[in-house]
Amino acid sequence: MKKFLFFAAFLVITSGAFSQMPGGAPGGARPGQALGNMGHIYGKIVDSAGKAISEASVVLLQSTMDAATKKTKEVLLKGKFSQGNGDFSFEDLPVMGQLVLKISSTGYKPLTQTISFMPAKAPQGPPAAGQAMPSFVKDLGSISLSAQITTLQTVTVTANKGMIMDIDKKVFNVDKNIVSAGGTALDVMKNVPSINVDIDGNVSLRNASPQIFVDGRPTTLTLEQIPADAIESVEVITNPSAKFDASGGGAGILNIVLKKNKKTGYNGNLRTGIDKRGAINAGADFNVRQGKVNLFASVNTNQMKGVTNGVTDRLNIVGDPQTSILQTNYNKNKGAFIFGRAGLDYFISNRTTLTLTGFRVHGEFNPYEFININTDSLYSAATLKSYSERTTTGNREFNGRGGSFGLKYIFPQAGKELTADASYFSGKSDNNSLYTTNLYANGQNSGITGNQLQKIMGGGNDYNIILQTDFVNPITSTIKLETGVRAAIRGRTNINNNFVFNSAANDFVEVPSASSNYKSTDNVYAAYMSFTQSLGDFGYKVGVRAESSNYTGELTKSGEQFSNKYPVSLFPSIFLSQKFKNKQELQLSITRRINRPNFFQLIPFVDFTDPLNITKGNPGLVPEFTSSFEMSYSKTYAKNNMILASLYFKNTTDLITRYLDQQINPFTGTEAIINSYINANSSQSYGSELTSQLYPAKWLDFTTNVNIYNSTINTSNVNKTAANNSLWSWFGKFNSNFKLPGNFTAQLSATYQAKTNLAQSSGGGPGGGGPGGGFGQSQSSAQGYIKPFYVVDLAVKKTFLKNNAASVTLSASDIFSTRKIEQYSVSDYFVQNYSRLRDPQMLRLTFAYRFGKIDALLFKRKNNNSTQASSDMQ
Repeated sequence: MKKFLFFAAFLVITSGAFSQMPGGAPGGARPGQALGNMGHIYGKIVDSAGKAISEASVVLLQSTMDAATKKTKEVLLKGKFSQGNGDFSFEDLPVMGQLVLKISSTGYKPLTQTISFMPAKAPQGPPAAGQAMPSFVKDLGSISLSAQITTLQTVTVTANKGMIMDIDKKVFNVDKNIVSAGGTALDVMKNVPSINVDIDGNVSLRNASPQIFVDGRPTTLTLEQIPADAIESVEVITNPSAKFDASGGGAGILNIVLKKNKKTGYNGNLRTGIDKRGAINAGADFNVRQGKVNLFASVNTNQMKGVTNGVTDRLNIVGDPQTSILQTNYNKNKGAFIFGRAGLDYFISNRTTLTLTGFRVHGEFNPYEFININTDSLYSAATLKSYSERTTTGNREFNGRGGSFGLKYIFPQAGKELTADASYFSGKSDNNSLYTTNLYANGQNSGITGNQLQKIMGGGNDYNIILQTDFVNPITSTIKLETGVRAAIRGRTNINNNFVFNSAANDFVEVPSASSNYKSTDNVYAAYMSFTQSLGDFGYKVGVRAESSNYTGELTKSGEQFSNKYPVSLFPSIFLSQKFKNKQELQLSITRRINRPNFFQLIPFVDFTDPLNITKGNPGLVPEFTSSFEMSYSKTYAKNNMILASLYFKNTTDLITRYLDQQINPFTGTEAIINSYINANSSQSYGSELTSQLYPAKWLDFTTNVNIYNSTINTSNVNKTAANNSLWSWFGKFNSNFKLPGNFTAQLSATYQAKTNLAQSSGGGPGGGGPGGGFGQSQSSAQGYIKPFYVVDLAVKKTFLKNNAASVTLSASDIFSTRKIEQYSVSDYFVQNYSRLRDPQMLRLTFAYRFGKIDALLFKRKNNNSTQASSDMQ
């Protein structure tokens, strides 16, 4: 409670500080932050009949102050000739000040047009729901030259204010996040507000599992397979509209945006690092832009040498006598992965862009685990019943590849565009594990009385194909229609063959009841339509998405089949937005979404990796449906300080959750406690979230996030005695950045999670490394809770060399060794306390070097016109 009051007091203080801030910089720029040369304009020059005019002279002039005369004069900024189809384009334009565009061609009257990148009046707060954020990119359309003088309207290009939070989507730029330098996407997520990451890398948003996207598309990559240095930003969409995939339940979408540069010339960076255990990371990015082609490529490699310690203390309350079990786990995971990505943008014209992207990922790991189990029968004499030690060694390897194709056409009408996308991903994995168990009669110091050997040989492959097209049509300046269709085609094959050593045969013998060869397909077909209108300061966006899906699964050895087919389901969404004076906005959103069971939740494979936590999927699961309501208020203060407050409510039917049951253990043939999945009756969650950004000085900024929530799960359909469990909890994050003298910067971040229910809809899979593969997965949300914990991370960065091209970063995660997950579970079968600590006080040193030259003359041109070349270099 003291920690909660501290967070609440901090938010009140910072909110009060907002109102004391003086007027902000033009356009809402952060104090001390130069907007730079980020403007981009393009258009097409035609005659009165609409025919393209080639070789027209197009120049940009900039107004500057003459130091000698103290008068304003116009100087040449850039210039070029229009192409054969009449197109012209200027990039890297200064945002501040006024520009003059002059066009002339033989036989036509010259034309002059004024361009201002800064609006005459700063916009009040973020755009209404459905409206686009202000953009640096502006299509000037078809500009007509004729014998008659044509006066064109002044074109105003609105500058982006650098705001990273919108009322319905929060965008966090993480490319400068120094705490996660040299790590993976998991390290990035640990420092993104609203996101909670558990010890096993399971991500939750408002206490539920979100859908993970990469560059706007669903992915089968895990967050540990995406390097942090490849990520530019993370988009947190808590209540997605009908335009987005309806899957993911009520937890929303996390979209990871990868880096890609389109500046003319070449640029790139090199980096390498090492952590305290000697694990090395390295990477490189390279981008080259010339004419119509933009090429980009990146490669990253990360070694992992992780260590995890865990303790399970269980009291079995069934059986006679009752037993007490103490199990300790020691895990080491040694290995590495390499991630490569390359692609190109081909600018067919100013309005048509073709994008091709491909990637490869390869990883190989050698996990090691040592478990010892003390079992004590609860007689009065406390006689030790048994003791055992188990050692696990093995190898895991995965390979993935994929590609995407995108075509985008921008119509001359502002805001009207057509996109078509196709993506393909395939992956293959192989794994084998050897479990050696030594049995002792009277404790660790006594002699070995028996030995058991178990072997798992497995692997699998999967594929994911997505086809999608979207059309945006602004009917008027205030009305917009969006439509699209989408097909997601997925398949997976999984092989898990279990063997035990037979001393009589002197060989391993397969256990058919514990082996599973399984394949499945999952197809989803969708179409959507949304309508947006702005009426002054009021805006609304209504839409509906229709999805049809089918699932098939087969145990290939037995021929047993499972299938689910779902007819068309409708997923409506409504967004209402009202702006007020002083940069305030209020928004209400209502959506319906679906969460389909994933592969590991469906596969009926019994995982005996942890003897105390045997897991098994349930092929009879059905999707869960969630209705979400959210009301948000945003206020932007001077100097781009901001506060965003939300109230939300979610109701889920057929909730997919972990659940304990007593079933036959295929390895022993006796009854055992099995962790599986069920569809609970329903669940509800509601709460409030507050996010603030504060820039008290040029050298300091704060981001604070607090989420207070209550969650209830109803499992009365399977267990009357544990039908409901309601618990209030809260979660807080704090992040601060400091600019220090001598080109030093520092970042401090902290997270606190109060006592909370186990996370709902957790995925997981075989061999997750703990009870069911992660905290909150061993029992259903109605059967336990997570004890409070906090964590603090710190990083310091030093830049040097010309233009600060080089940098060295020292980061320390979990500096107080407090990211310890402690879980309490209670059921009809046992009472259990469980704890794990993974890689505490990790130190990582990273070196990075930027290089490049933004120069259009680095490559030979077909047309070496010196005037054009000179002006392009400006």
